[in-house]
Amino acid sequence: MDCIFCKIVKKEIPARIIFENDKYLAFLDITPNTIGHTLVIPKKHINNFVEQSSDEAAKHIKVVQQIAGQLQNILKADGFNVAINNGQAAGQIINHVHWHIIPRYNNDGLLHFAHSEEAKSKLDETLKKINGQIK
Repeated sequence: MDCIFCKIVKKEIPARIIFENDKYLAFLDITPNTIGHTLVIPKKHINNFVEQSSDEAAKHIKVVQQIAGQLQNILKADGFNVAINNGQAAGQIINHVHWHIIPRYNNDGLLHFAHSEEAKSKLDETLKKINGQIK
């Protein structure tokens, strides 16, 4: 397997690791959005969030929550974003499930999610497509 995150787990390539236990690894993103931008991955290779079992996802986000709060405190951040990109269209570059913890600082210049006027104009149409189908 040629997964860069699996290579980091195996210590085949270096990373700035800030947390590790038997199941998860957290390291600083090499292309950070802000100071302290961290990725949290399971050591077991799972391609994406949808392929992760509910139990695995729950354990994963518990570790993310633990690290995010500590990062905010240590780095004196004013807040943080927690995000996951699932699929190439959503910005997932590495096919190994990973959560981003992005510490936020007042006036850091990082943009928040952009709003879509097109999506807003189609709210009712979208509701009709989805309504009753999510179980």
